[in-house]
Amino acid sequence: MTTDQFLPMDDKSATAVFAANGIDVTPRKDQGVFKVVRRQGLDGDRPMIGDGKKFDCSWERKEPFCFNVGKGQVLKAWDIGVLSMQRGEVCTLLCKPDYAYGPTGNPDKIPPNSSVVFEMELLNFEGEILTADGGIMRRIKVKGEGYSNPNDGATVDVHLEGRCGDRLFDCRDVSFIVGQGEDKGIPLGVDRAMDKMQRGECCLLYLKPKYGFGSEGKPEYKVGPDKEIVYEVTLKNFKRAKESWEMDLNEKLDLVSGVKTKGNQYFKAGRHHQAVIQYQRIISWLELECGTGMEQHKKIQDYVLTAHLNLALCFLRLKEFSQAVDNCNKVIEHDESNEKALYRRGEARLRRNEYNLAIVDFQKVLEVNPSNRAARAQLSSCQRKMKEHQEQEKKIYANMFQKFAERDSKHRVNIDMNTSFLSSLLLEKSTFSSSSYESTPFLRV
Repeated sequence: MTTDQFLPMDDKSATAVFAANGIDVTPRKDQGVFKVVRRQGLDGDRPMIGDGKKFDCSWERKEPFCFNVGKGQVLKAWDIGVLSMQRGEVCTLLCKPDYAYGPTGNPDKIPPNSSVVFEMELLNFEGEILTADGGIMRRIKVKGEGYSNPNDGATVDVHLEGRCGDRLFDCRDVSFIVGQGEDKGIPLGVDRAMDKMQRGECCLLYLKPKYGFGSEGKPEYKVGPDKEIVYEVTLKNFKRAKESWEMDLNEKLDLVSGVKTKGNQYFKAGRHHQAVIQYQRIISWLELECGTGMEQHKKIQDYVLTAHLNLALCFLRLKEFSQAVDNCNKVIEHDESNEKALYRRGEARLRRNEYNLAIVDFQKVLEVNPSNRAARAQLSSCQRKMKEHQEQEKKIYANMFQKFAERDSKHRVNIDMNTSFLSSLLLEKSTFSSSSYESTPFLRV
């Protein structure tokens, strides 16, 4: 619960009361926020910067309020106060104006330069999810400085501590290039979190197996397959790589060859996520470039189309078939007879059970290259699977119709039984009507 109560007493009296019964929770210990605990919370960890918090915003409305702490989304006093609380704790905060509504106050509620009391209950908190699939969760222990973050290609200096359960398996200082952490034995999740961190930040990264060491595990660290791991990461320093808009075309073309080679190395090693990062860098640099002259234009186009084709192959291996189709479409927009793009799109569509579309793609491949045995085999596979699918559908519908028929048959039997029963009643009524008891009230009913 929170209530923004204006204190009728003077600031000195209020501060004295709270100082006697509570603690100063401000980082600078300037008595800007005093806290008095009304109900102890559950033992365990406390919220960290960036965590999503849920606490009761209005006792009357009973509507919990959620925010990310340390992001400037709420009053400074709330950010500070919540960081000091435990799950389930109820406390009262005395907040000086600089930590509350300041010199402007809150119109119609809080006068300017007023101290305010909030009563708060922390219902729950959880880390910040960094990926759409929830594979990386971050909790910030120490907030970083400034507003700049490392980008792909940046050189970073970090301190790492990796744990599986309670066991520390990795502890070191290391420098690496963002997007190439694999070269230093750094999990994908740590590499991908770099562009969210600031200089000096220390955070905990909770990694699902996909972003840790995957199904292979890490034998040298004695981490088994499909294990969730936690890394504590301190970003000590970094040097950003040039963004696309900071480079001229010649600089980009000089770098592209090396990035492509690195992507190919990752692909051959089965590190498809890492390969995707490299190929996407090429596209981000060159997709809007035209060059000067036909020769340079063709060189740019070849790099871009090859990157899309390689991405399509990576996404096929990662079973992200929609992404594979999208990259093939980019190539086919420029070259509708591109054999590799048609084949890979057909393969993705086949894996999505889009048999008719896949058949069309493989047929086009054979029109371009009649000797493509792989396409011919895939075409036969498509036709066979489509036939199997149709047979399966027939069985499903046949069983469905059989159930409908059985239900209708039972329904007809019930109707016949009811009709027979009604006929019997009518017969009994007719018999009674011809008797000497016809005039009795009972027989008329």
